[in-house]
Amino acid sequence: MKKNYQKIISIGVLFFISAGLHAQNTDSLKIKTVEEVRITVGSRNKNRVATDTPVPVDAINISSQSVLSPQTDLTQILNYAAPSFTSNSTTVADGTDHIDPAQLRGLGPDQVLVLLNGKRRHTSSLVNINGSPGRGSVGTDLNAIPAFAIERLEVLRDGASAQYGSDAIAGVINVIMKRNTKNLTAAITAGAFNSSGSNDHSGGWDGGKYQLDLNYGTNLGNNGFINFTGSLLNRDDTGRARATTSNIFNAYNAIEQRALNDGVNISSLFGNINNTPNSTQILDYIKQYSQGVSYFTTQQFNQIQNANTISAMQTALNFDVTNNELAYRGLTRDDFNMRVGQSKLTSGQLFVNSEFEISSGVRGYAFGGYSYRNGNAAGFYRFPNQNRTSTSIYPNGFLPEISSNVIDVSFAAGFKGKLGKVSYDISNTFGRNTFDYTIENTANASLPYPSKTSFDAGGLGFSQNTINADFDTKFDWLKGFNLAFGGEARFENFKINSGEEASWALYDINGNVQNSSTPTSLKPTDFYGNARPGGSQVFPGFRPENALSKGRNSVALYVDTELDITDKWLVSGALRYENYSDFGSTFNYKLATRYKITDNINFRAAHSTGFRAPSLQQMYFNSTSTQFVGGVPFEVGTFSNDSKAAQILGIPQLKQEESKSYSAGFTAKFPAAKLSITLDGYYVRVNDRVVLTDQFSRPTGTYADGTPLRNLQLAFDEANATAATFFANAIDTQTKGVEGVVSHKTHIGKVALNSDLAVTVSKTNRVGDIHGSDVLVNAGQVNRYYSEASRVYVEEAIPRFKASLNNSVEINKLSFLVRNVFFGKVTDPNTVDVNGDGIVQAQVINGQAVETEHPVWGGKVITDLSVGYNFSISFKLTIGANNLFDIYPDQNFGPVTAKRATGVDGNGNVVYSGTPSTIDLSNANQFVYSRNVSQFGMNGRFLFARINVSF
Repeated sequence: MKKNYQKIISIGVLFFISAGLHAQNTDSLKIKTVEEVRITVGSRNKNRVATDTPVPVDAINISSQSVLSPQTDLTQILNYAAPSFTSNSTTVADGTDHIDPAQLRGLGPDQVLVLLNGKRRHTSSLVNINGSPGRGSVGTDLNAIPAFAIERLEVLRDGASAQYGSDAIAGVINVIMKRNTKNLTAAITAGAFNSSGSNDHSGGWDGGKYQLDLNYGTNLGNNGFINFTGSLLNRDDTGRARATTSNIFNAYNAIEQRALNDGVNISSLFGNINNTPNSTQILDYIKQYSQGVSYFTTQQFNQIQNANTISAMQTALNFDVTNNELAYRGLTRDDFNMRVGQSKLTSGQLFVNSEFEISSGVRGYAFGGYSYRNGNAAGFYRFPNQNRTSTSIYPNGFLPEISSNVIDVSFAAGFKGKLGKVSYDISNTFGRNTFDYTIENTANASLPYPSKTSFDAGGLGFSQNTINADFDTKFDWLKGFNLAFGGEARFENFKINSGEEASWALYDINGNVQNSSTPTSLKPTDFYGNARPGGSQVFPGFRPENALSKGRNSVALYVDTELDITDKWLVSGALRYENYSDFGSTFNYKLATRYKITDNINFRAAHSTGFRAPSLQQMYFNSTSTQFVGGVPFEVGTFSNDSKAAQILGIPQLKQEESKSYSAGFTAKFPAAKLSITLDGYYVRVNDRVVLTDQFSRPTGTYADGTPLRNLQLAFDEANATAATFFANAIDTQTKGVEGVVSHKTHIGKVALNSDLAVTVSKTNRVGDIHGSDVLVNAGQVNRYYSEASRVYVEEAIPRFKASLNNSVEINKLSFLVRNVFFGKVTDPNTVDVNGDGIVQAQVINGQAVETEHPVWGGKVITDLSVGYNFSISFKLTIGANNLFDIYPDQNFGPVTAKRATGVDGNGNVVYSGTPSTIDLSNANQFVYSRNVSQFGMNGRFLFARINVSF
């Protein structure tokens, strides 16, 4: 770590030395500075530039990043280029392995609005319900847009709901597509991870990435253009686990394997081991083939031979034989590792951007694209000694895989012109995202042998159609007065398609789907009598009861004004009224100002109210999925708020989040030094924030028929769930932060140096009480409603401090990129809740910790280095590295134990109660690094080569 700080300090010295050198020679600088770019987001006055806006806006040149940057997908480009932005790939998180949640200013993925060419972009159909930052949210899939199609990004870091509507609580990201013509450009990128952690820490190469990008533009009619971008990507998976320390085989597995070697499948002879007419035959086979297990002791062998009932045989075979059986089968513990790291991915994308003349003074435009991705990620390994493993099919267990087909389609068209002095823009924007699941290399453990190993598990779909009419004008009689107004109508639909029956069903031993009246004697078990779970392992399919198609619409009217009261003083204001068909109306406003203290120093401030309509996905998503908590599997049902279970527990329908935002800061330009500085502080209060609750266990005990508790049990059983979660407006939060950006450019002879230093510090915390339902509050379950793990995901799962220092140098035909990004500490949500109350509170009595706190993973500096060489004006070669020094997050702790203290005895010693609670954060050495939080990923050093050609 010390060496990394030395590196970032040395780069910083270079930054300030260059500023001093530049003061002596500034004549030949010909590169446009960021502040000269006209900003199209945050202000409808098209003459604003970044340092003159009353709110902070970053302009990021993505087009130039396509040459030197090690990152090629949009979320990772932003993760390293914009400190206020955070996104990372997750691992072993179901669908979230295939779509990266993205966050701005520490707020949720669904609290940032994405625009494409200034038009609202649709969100993903996927709901993040597993353990990852952004849990419970629905974000926009930025990676569905090829970075090679993008000219620049404008990141508005301020609340903008009054200007743009729902989702803009944290800010707005406007993606500006390329418009260039008469040019064919291509980029071919190949790379892989060469890291100490590669291939499950055996070293070498893994995670190969191969990408082809093409862009071509041509003139279209009179002063028009059409620009095409195509992108193809193939990405291999990575492995970052270590040899599992789990128990893998029991004595029954050993005997079963000897029988399989002789063509006898013992597990196929019974459905329910306690209700089988073949018990004598099964016992005889076990006794016969136990003789082939050479490592059984004499005592073990005799106990097996003397067992004359299934119950006695279960006792006789209830011991671990992992090490001996691995040797017999010629396997090692590495053969049972999970696939921890990035998922496999193949994608193809085609995007188009165009503008053309319709008639004199009227121009049309159309843009959009098609994106297809096929991903493959794996879940938890199913070991042979587990009741969820069909050893009749997989005698060595299996690693189930989630194969995804993600299709994203968008198209926008419109026309614009002027009527007198009023400019108009009329458009229609359509977007659709579908996410279909195929579960492979798996089994439904309740099905008899032989059984299926691949299942169509159904899928999700979300579509959005937006109609906009926007107008703006300037008034000559009032200098500097710009008025914009307009309306919007939006139509949304969310669908869940059910999977095939075998993907979700829990069968009885006769092949019938179980119901609440199925007797225990007909429920499938493993040899030890443990009930078999239903559905395709790793991801049970969507049930017919889950299938739905829900829609809503909204209409909005807005007015947005700017007035230069004097040459120095700008004020702006916006009002927006929006009405939703499903929860009513909202009215929001924004006020902002900028004052020029001097020609080059500005003060700016803003205040706004905002809102976010709960997504249709949050309102209606329902499913049952297998989730592991501390290595223990739970069949977790996510129930919609109009479900029977939610009604019994008193959980209300969702309503909109409402926010208040305040920001203030200054900008400064020093033209002689080609230096610009911005510094802004902000405060965002969000009321009725939507979160996904923690898990409520299925109630147990004996209850009279017809009581609410009995009805709740039935609701769990109908969903085949052992636990339940819900979406709820559970909390109010506040987020405070400071952001600073320093940009500098210099040109000395043939050397051009561009440097950018950006820093963000933020803190989010809950304010006030948890908004739990009366039923759960009275039952003492409010801290399951919003648990300690949920708190960490909201407040501490992403870096609260982040800084980046970018330096690019051009010397004749050589180009260099040196970038250091400091990712601050994060907190892991996993810990030990010793009394199960949803609260993890570290206490110290007589200097001793009595309940374990969350582990905190320390900050790290990641260094990127790229070198490019122009062989000609049309051919450039770049080689480089992301994470040059092969830095990894802090490693997970081993098993953590905590005890609950009740007080102190007469000698001053702490008195504990109950049995100590233990959790293995590494899941038997599989998660060497946390799978729940990640500042910069767990893949280590990435080396790449890229060829850029232009014709």
